[in-house]
Amino acid sequence: MDIRHLKAFIAVFEERNITMAAQRLCVAQPTLSVTIRQLEEDLGAELFVRQARGVEVTEQARALYAQACRMVAEADALRLRFRQGREQVPLTLGIEADIAPAQVEACVRLANQAVERLQLTLLEGCAGDARLADEEQRCEDELFLPLWEEAFVLVSATGSQPDGRWISCPQHPSHQRLMAAYGEGEQVGQAASLQQALAMVAAGLGTAWLPQSLAERHPGVYWQPGPGLALRRRIGLCLTREALALPALASLHQALGGS
Repeated sequence: MDIRHLKAFIAVFEERNITMAAQRLCVAQPTLSVTIRQLEEDLGAELFVRQARGVEVTEQARALYAQACRMVAEADALRLRFRQGREQVPLTLGIEADIAPAQVEACVRLANQAVERLQLTLLEGCAGDARLADEEQRCEDELFLPLWEEAFVLVSATGSQPDGRWISCPQHPSHQRLMAAYGEGEQVGQAASLQQALAMVAAGLGTAWLPQSLAERHPGVYWQPGPGLALRRRIGLCLTREALALPALASLHQALGGS
């Protein structure tokens, strides 16, 4: 007799039905029937009387029920006690728009290396314990832990040349810094995000200044450094000082050399 037998007995006793107890335990009905039979043979007592619909419990089963519940509870408590030191460490990260997939992958790899037993959840946008974002998206009360710095590059559709037709992102924090780079060309499109601007460029609508990480792996476009320009952005983690109390972020902060 082991805990598995007792859990099977408790389920059948409470459900009064082999089929429903099997569903509750996520096992096949024949398997559960064999488990109950093994318990009865081990105890030398009949616990259930099979009926056309369900089962009836015997006096031996009623006597066993309370003790079985107590033994299962004690076993679960003992298991929890020794597993507590091996519990996973949760971390939820928001991923702001216009972060390249390669940068998300690198951030996940870094977190996995820095935090033992990491349990990671990724969300979109301004959410989570911290955010992977452009430094320009940092709120006033947030810390910024830099991960990478990259250049804005001139991106065009494959097979075309920059011809003064521009696509801009007026809602993006980088827009004002990029205005000088657009020059006096014709603005042929506006995008709500850098990702959308990239899609418009790939479709041949015009040219745009975009972070290198977004352009370098996107099919249908090519990029080149901007002549005489040094437009750059920093990508990192935005978080509040209070969030550093979370074990996962504390470990990640330490791995990044934070003080």
